[in-house]
Amino acid sequence: MGNYRIKGGRTLAGHINPGGAKNAVLPILAASVLCDESILTNVPNLSDVTLSLDILEQLGCIVGYDGSKVKINSVKADKTTVPTKHVGKMRSSILFLGSMLGRFGEAEIGLPGGCKLGARKIDYHLDAFRKMGAVVEENEERGTIICHVPNKRLSGADITLKTPSVGATENIMLAAVLADGITTITNAAKEPEIVDLADFLNKSGAKVIGAGTGEIVVTGVKGLGSVNHRIIPDRIVAGTYLCAVAMTGGDILLNDVIPTHMTATLNMLRDAGCRIKHGNGYVWIASPDRLKSLKNLTTDVYPGFPTDMQAQFAAMQCIADGECIIRETIFESRDKHFAELTKMGANIKVTGDEVTVKGMARLRGATVAAPDLRGGAALILAGLAASGETIVNNSEHVERGYESIEAALSWLGAEISLEP
Repeated sequence: MGNYRIKGGRTLAGHINPGGAKNAVLPILAASVLCDESILTNVPNLSDVTLSLDILEQLGCIVGYDGSKVKINSVKADKTTVPTKHVGKMRSSILFLGSMLGRFGEAEIGLPGGCKLGARKIDYHLDAFRKMGAVVEENEERGTIICHVPNKRLSGADITLKTPSVGATENIMLAAVLADGITTITNAAKEPEIVDLADFLNKSGAKVIGAGTGEIVVTGVKGLGSVNHRIIPDRIVAGTYLCAVAMTGGDILLNDVIPTHMTATLNMLRDAGCRIKHGNGYVWIASPDRLKSLKNLTTDVYPGFPTDMQAQFAAMQCIADGECIIRETIFESRDKHFAELTKMGANIKVTGDEVTVKGMARLRGATVAAPDLRGGAALILAGLAASGETIVNNSEHVERGYESIEAALSWLGAEISLEP
């Protein structure tokens, strides 16, 4: 376990590229099981990516990783069990269930891990697989889920999700591309990462239409071929860097981004008083003299305000002028960063499912612990804006979703280092 050591008070300026999206590359890596050969570029160097590549090798795939380029040959893949030790570290590992079931007609996988953000049941995933003809069992002794299809090939089905779950939408897509017949997903999630997954699959020979809307239709095909694909930019990493500038002063230019993927984040930053310009592939931001309170901040499914930006904006509201009420509607336990922020002097009150943040002139440095991925990023931002020195422990959480965040922020002028 490492920690970030930060000396606050430095103004940020310059330009930066946020890199490929974690939430796009992970389902695409799972999808590569279905293809002959996959060549991916703009792949971020993250611990979750490394873990996914390890899983692919365990399944019998041949993996080559060179910088931001990954090559995966899945022709000889023949294993149908994902080791439990891998699964417990990353919740998106559950996506291998859909791809293995679609290709092999059987799969065994442990219960997914990752950040502890409360109950994130996979009932939607398993119910969909059952409708497609799979038999689903749970091995309590091994702590695994076992699925198999009696005739080895899933059947298309009409599936309506109770809520637009991103993971369930992706997993059903993966299971459906090689199924017999047509699968329709109603009330599907609309995130850009789902569109990227569909683009990858279609390039390899799948027939997926409607990604990015509330209804996705997948027509099963006999097999998928080879594919070259560039991962979309990470809208959450980009938003985190924008918040860093908003909190510390200065201005930066983000290159290789898709502004339309970040509309809710950009609108909130404007409401906070930031000046923003954007165009084809770029976003420029300049901070105000003092941030304005957002009054109300409520997370929602895409295209609403993303839950993955809630913690960063919460840190920003700690030094804004006024009072903000934050409501988290996606994950009931995405609130552990608030207690850590109070150690830095933040004025925060939690009442039921509402959190009231009263802004103050400045936070003070302290030793805090990253409770999860985005909460850790928020504490780093708070440290950048605080007086004195801040130490953020549990760097492994942050490293799951940010590629060398300390190097990126240092490039922009921050005083931050990662220590073992």
